[in-house]
Amino acid sequence: MTLSAEDYLASLRALTAEFAEAANSGEASAPVPDCAGWTRADLVTHLGGIHRWAAEIVRTGEPQQLSAADEPGDLAAWYAESAAMLLTALEVAEPAEKCWHFGGTPKTKAFWFRRQLHETAVHLIDLHGCAGTTPVLDPVVAADGVDEVLTALLSRVTRWHAVPPLPEPITLRATDTGHEWTVVPGEPPAVGEGEAAATVEASAQELLTLLWKRGEVTPRVTGDEELARAFLKAPLTP
Repeated sequence: MTLSAEDYLASLRALTAEFAEAANSGEASAPVPDCAGWTRADLVTHLGGIHRWAAEIVRTGEPQQLSAADEPGDLAAWYAESAAMLLTALEVAEPAEKCWHFGGTPKTKAFWFRRQLHETAVHLIDLHGCAGTTPVLDPVVAADGVDEVLTALLSRVTRWHAVPPLPEPITLRATDTGHEWTVVPGEPPAVGEGEAAATVEASAQELLTLLWKRGEVTPRVTGDEELARAFLKAPLTP
């Protein structure tokens, strides 16, 4: 599954606006529970820097150096400017045009519409975590985020992590949207067809947070619970 470029842009506009608003409240030094050692300021600076980096890649079609940004004086204003740069680059981009990226999908600009939406969604969850709250994502957006992890990122994850072997197929099912994915053994594992030895069921947003190792989620597991726990514990994202 993938959304249209227009849908990705609309959702990205909404989530970056929500992130900018949340960045404008709370202490800059507040810790981010799911990003060990990071503060709120670190998180906002990271995401703004990622937006600027991605915007330049979209504009040029070429890989760019990702440099750590200095902490700005006005976090929320600087982040809003960063998001505007990204949105402007995507608004004039042709999704089918060739472009470098690090995922396991065709090398076109379409990747960055999707990747920046889900980068923002996951970090919005992180930012809310500073205040002990949880944002509510559109279930279809969250399900697309799960699909991105399993079909676009997992195939390249060995660039960053050693992934333990998956001995038998496992199915993930989003209880609110009805989407499901069966991951089959391989190096690394990949979405395919097979009789699942275990099934993990949760809402799309809960599955997304499980795959990105955020929060405390207890999914419903049927079949081989040990297989499910090992899969969900493994590093599945960059």
